[in-house]
Amino acid sequence: MARYILRRLALLPLLLLGVSLLLFVITHLIPADPAKLIAGPHAGPEQIAEVRRVFGLERPLPQQYLVFLAGLARGDLGTSIQTNRAVAADLREYFPATFELTATAMVATILIGVPLGVVAAIRRGGLIDLTAQLLSLSGLSFPIFFFGLLMQLLFSRWLGWLPLGGRIGSDVTAPAGPTGLYVLDALAAGDVAALASALQYLVLPALTLTLAVLALVVRMTRSSMLEVLSQDFIRTARAKGLVSRTVYLRHGLRNALIPVVTVMGLFSGGLLGGVFLVELIFAWPGVGLYSVDAILALDYPAIMGTALLVTVVYILVSLLVDVAYAFLDPRIRY
Repeated sequence: MARYILRRLALLPLLLLGVSLLLFVITHLIPADPAKLIAGPHAGPEQIAEVRRVFGLERPLPQQYLVFLAGLARGDLGTSIQTNRAVAADLREYFPATFELTATAMVATILIGVPLGVVAAIRRGGLIDLTAQLLSLSGLSFPIFFFGLLMQLLFSRWLGWLPLGGRIGSDVTAPAGPTGLYVLDALAAGDVAALASALQYLVLPALTLTLAVLALVVRMTRSSMLEVLSQDFIRTARAKGLVSRTVYLRHGLRNALIPVVTVMGLFSGGLLGGVFLVELIFAWPGVGLYSVDAILALDYPAIMGTALLVTVVYILVSLLVDVAYAFLDPRIRY
């Protein structure tokens, strides 16, 4: 197992190299001049040329790419054009917010989707099964921004229960902690006011992101569980007199989880993609909102840094999914 993990991690630099080259080509094919955007609409040719010189935009594209690779080898992602700060520093500041949001949505999806899919499979044809299928079809039919706007309209505008956007209230001091995760840092510091405010602001974007993935997890869990329950070893377990809970959870669910884990791993990339829209809708100060601003400003270093970060996260999640297979099914060996 350790050798397999090391081999997968050894391929990471090659993957990042290919992704960086592809992104560099795509971003520089955009027919626009970021120097003109930075200098402003009333800037003259001298000012625009000075901006190009400061940010190295006057160099040939191959030279710009080699400079980027040299910095990447040192852990330097360049300087953001829009913030005039190191991109690595910006990502360290914004990534905890994105991680907190996506981790909350992932945990909520597992806690809701897997049990609901199992119960729907066990009670096939019943009210719970029909309700789960209806919710699944609804979740797959609507785009993620629809859920976000609906959550804002219902819980913020009409009911007034939850804030419209942001990460923490303006009247509350953000908890200072090593993780940058407001909920954990507030818990560690015992700051009840910051914890309550952080949870209030987290509910709507996390719920929106959860609804975007929940439908497929419920359907996959249900179909996988139905397939496992029809196997001979399940009938053998029942013939031995095992209680239903043991049959369903120990023998059924464990064997049904492999395709579910696969879907969750694949949709981790979907969560990272969906979080861009969610952060934009709810003004959540994370990597998604940062990257959207970077795209609008043609901030090449910020775009490249964000995309490489998402690539690394997606690769690591895929590796964790492969490792989880070996724990769920003892027959799998690497």
